[in-house]
Amino acid sequence: MLTNAEVTSTLIRRRELPCLDRTFAGLGIYVYVRPLMVGLVHGMAGSAAIALLALATIRDPRWALAYLLLFGTGTVAGMVLITVSMASALRVFGIGSGQWSRRFALMSGVLSMAFGCLVAFQILLLNGLLTGHPNWTPK
Repeated sequence: MLTNAEVTSTLIRRRELPCLDRTFAGLGIYVYVRPLMVGLVHGMAGSAAIALLALATIRDPRWALAYLLLFGTGTVAGMVLITVSMASALRVFGIGSGQWSRRFALMSGVLSMAFGCLVAFQILLLNGLLTGHPNWTPK
C-alpha cells in the first residue's frame, strides 16, 4: 500500500495534478489548507443569496458590514461543527476510510443529485418557469 506522499510524488512526476497542487504539494500544511479553502468558497457561494436578501433590508453600511461578518462567521462555524461531528462519528465507528467511505460518498452524491433533480423539476415544470406564465408564490 502506497503512502499519501508516494502517491502525490507519483502524480507530480506524471504531471496529472493541477499547477497549484504541483507547486504546493510538498508543503505539509497544504493538505489541510486546500480542503478548507474549497469548503469556504463553496459555503460562501451557497449562502450568498440568503445573505444578500437580508442585506438588502439594512440601510446603514456599518450594520450591513457587521451583519455580513456575523453571518459569515456563523455559517463557517456551523459547517465546521457539522463536518467535525460527522467525521468523528465515522471515525469512532471505524468506517471513516476504506470501502464504507466510498459507499457513503457514492450514496451522498446520488442523494444530492436526486434532490437537485427534484427541485429543478418542481421549479422548471410544475411552477412553470419555462412556460410563458410562471406560477410562483413565496411561502
